Amino acid sequence: MTDRSGSTVSPVQILTEIEWTRALDDTSTARVVAIPEGDCCERLGQVRAWRHYLNIWRDRQPVWSGPILQVEWSPGSIEIWAGDILALLDRRVPHDTVNFGEADLADIAEWLIQDGFAPDDPGHSVETIGRTRVRGGRSYRRGIGQTGDHLRDLAEGGLDYTAVGTRIILLPETHTGTVGALTDADLPEGLIVAEDGTALASRWIVAGDEDGDVMGEAGGTDPYYGLLERYVEQTSITTDLAATDAARSRLRGSLPVPVFIDTQQVTISPEAAVSVPTLVPGWCLDIATQATCRPITQRLKITGLKVTENGGTESTAGSESVQVQVAATGAERTAATPFGAV
Repeated sequence: MTDRSGSTVSPVQILTEIEWTRALDDTSTARVVAIPEGDCCERLGQVRAWRHYLNIWRDRQPVWSGPILQVEWSPGSIEIWAGDILALLDRRVPHDTVNFGEADLADIAEWLIQDGFAPDDPGHSVETIGRTRVRGGRSYRRGIGQTGDHLRDLAEGGLDYTAVGTRIILLPETHTGTVGALTDADLPEGLIVAEDGTALASRWIVAGDEDGDVMGEAGGTDPYYGLLERYVEQTSITTDLAATDAARSRLRGSLPVPVFIDTQQVTISPEAAVSVPTLVPGWCLDIATQATCRPITQRLKITGLKVTENGGTESTAGSESVQVQVAATGAERTAATPFGAV
């Protein structure tokens, strides 16, 4: 645990449970249960929500960091919940009024982040992997809406983002960089392939207001699925071109039916061609599985990561579980691209 200033509040020597996640287009969380010893107990008694930060290393590599959100002290133990640095943006509002016209979504997202942290910066950086090539057409008013909600709104229109430590990464939803490959041999305990028909739409209409003064659309009657229409209002959108780009982005994410793979509570084999610290949402894994009646051989985007570890008992050794979620999104869903062709 560290203070907002960066100084150490208390190390945690004995952990019985630990869990940390990474999330695409949202705030990730972490949770630890510790047994305090000696003067460590007194120092852990001084831990305070939002003032102090939880920092997690795996194999001596930093993998997660963020402000503590909740603490529970019990006789002989302390349980701590934390959110990553994006949690702070859910407690910030725009500090200026701005109209972005046709700016790229990545530029708008960078402004939202910088503006959100400007009055009180805990220490952050923004890394833009690439432009979305989606026109923003957004406007924001000083003091109106939470910055985190505005950022999630952009993620509905063609932008992906995630947090790794104090670094906030922005990238286009069509990003196809890969960090490894998984086969059935790497997931010996099985997986689930799921098709989400509730997300299917063959035509999208995006309106900037309920009067239809700003509106865009994409899609139509699909020769395979027929006509399935969805309508949504995004009041921050100010131009027809931006509304059209938002509709096209939503169409890419909902046609054909989105397919997801979940490895459940499965530890990825140590021999797998992946490194856990590099499993960052927004990047891709090449997946080849024949284990279910729905075989998949495709490059899929990482949408979530969950790592849990327990300390075991006197008679049982501790264990680690690595769970990764991947989905066909953006370019992958449209092209259903096989290995090596991206």
